[in-house]
Amino acid sequence: MKKKTYWSYVVLAFVLAVSAALAGCGGKSASNNASSSSQGKGNVAQELTYATTSDVVGLSPILTNDSVSSAVIEQVYETLFVRDPETMEIKPHLAESYETPDDKTWVIKLKKGIKFHDGTDFNAEAVKYTFDKLRDPKTAAPRASLLEPVESVEVKDDYTVVIKTKYPYGPMLAALSHTNASIVSPTADQKQDLMKQPVGTGPFKFVEWVPGDHVTLEKNDDYWQGAPKLEKVTFKVVPEVTTAISMLQTGDVQFIDNIPAEQLSRVESMKNVQLIKKEGTPVYYLGFNMKKKPMNELAFRQAVSYAINKDEYIQQLKGLGVKSNSVIGPKVFGYDESSENVAYTYDPEKAKQLVEEHGYKGTKVKILVANTANYMKMAEIVQAQLKEVGINAEIESMEWGTFLDATKQGKYDITFLGWTNSTADGSELFYPNFHSKNAGVSNRTFYNNPTFDKLVEESRTTIDPEVRKQKLKEANEFLLKDAAVVVMNHGVVTAAVDQSVKGLEIDPTGQWSLYHVHRE
Repeated sequence: MKKKTYWSYVVLAFVLAVSAALAGCGGKSASNNASSSSQGKGNVAQELTYATTSDVVGLSPILTNDSVSSAVIEQVYETLFVRDPETMEIKPHLAESYETPDDKTWVIKLKKGIKFHDGTDFNAEAVKYTFDKLRDPKTAAPRASLLEPVESVEVKDDYTVVIKTKYPYGPMLAALSHTNASIVSPTADQKQDLMKQPVGTGPFKFVEWVPGDHVTLEKNDDYWQGAPKLEKVTFKVVPEVTTAISMLQTGDVQFIDNIPAEQLSRVESMKNVQLIKKEGTPVYYLGFNMKKKPMNELAFRQAVSYAINKDEYIQQLKGLGVKSNSVIGPKVFGYDESSENVAYTYDPEKAKQLVEEHGYKGTKVKILVANTANYMKMAEIVQAQLKEVGINAEIESMEWGTFLDATKQGKYDITFLGWTNSTADGSELFYPNFHSKNAGVSNRTFYNNPTFDKLVEESRTTIDPEVRKQKLKEANEFLLKDAAVVVMNHGVVTAAVDQSVKGLEIDPTGQWSLYHVHRE
């Protein structure tokens, strides 16, 4: 049995830090219409409205893979393991304990007496059902890669699951703590569409989703850890972040996150608002569509890389972005400071030279961008810088859900993408985003290189942290030398809450739970 030895490795391997969620907040004042039974200290209603600039894509953890949807899913569903936001340690949650009798076997004991919102039992069969569906190619789950190494999920008894892997899988506990590995009710999944009517074990239950307007949750009185203090939570769609901030100022909204840099001073000046900032795990980068010319040509990617002065963008973030040339950020397992020197740095003269030599002058490309403030700012700055070296870029913006569909289908030339690094593990950054097996699913750039694939696979197929670090360093530097991406910045998590909101904890990856939140 290797439980103690492996646990100490996990603590080492999965140190986490920030993420940037793509959301903002809005809704109606909760304090005006609450019944006396839901009053907190000072007669403040135990209701909270969070504003998001984009609507959810859906409400099933198996079928979604975006931070907007995850914000709701994390209140309704739960995972076998979670990260402690203070110690950053991965610890059992729905799981009671685990052991690894060998490097390819995980025996997980589950907590007893937990019910799904539909009244059915949380047990080993539910875990097997969820993981088998997530892994099933017919499901086409966006994050099936989380469990790609799993060979089988077996039910030993009602509250014991045995997971066998094809090879030693270093990031296993990080994968099982990911939102997309949340456990669903098998009964509900067979009865209804969980994308529209979610059923989990979490502290809040689904009430309604009005597409384009709001999602409403209510407290789960029968929650296994005790009912939450908030009676009602509303996720309100407010497309304009300036409007969401105004609503925060007037009290119509109590919580927003992902504050744009240009709005930072405004939020900081609000006397009724507390601002939270943390350096963390997200990475934001320019990606090329490798299925199209000239994006699949190294010289063109090098020219674009040399043309971009990321300092111009980072300065406008006003402390809300961390400069790094490395794809693996400083807060993610696998980061090596020496890799910072491998990437192509700003050199417009070299860019112009490549453009002239390879006949790229006057080349027209489409920059597809999600309609969020930071991505739009990236696009505008890069558009101007590319023009200076002779490349003509046209910007096309899309609503978040439509953007995800378009990039998945390769309907762009150049785009800006982000990854929250919810696992804070370099392997789980590289495998879903750049391994050829995930092209057209989570690999939206369609990057395909056998040498890179092999390095990533080697980083995943050992539990030795030093070996994993070396393979991740090699994979990171290969990606940088191949000019596969241009890293724009690594993220800083931000949130702003009304002074009446107490108990909110923001995870270094930008995730948060409303379970301990109340108003006073």
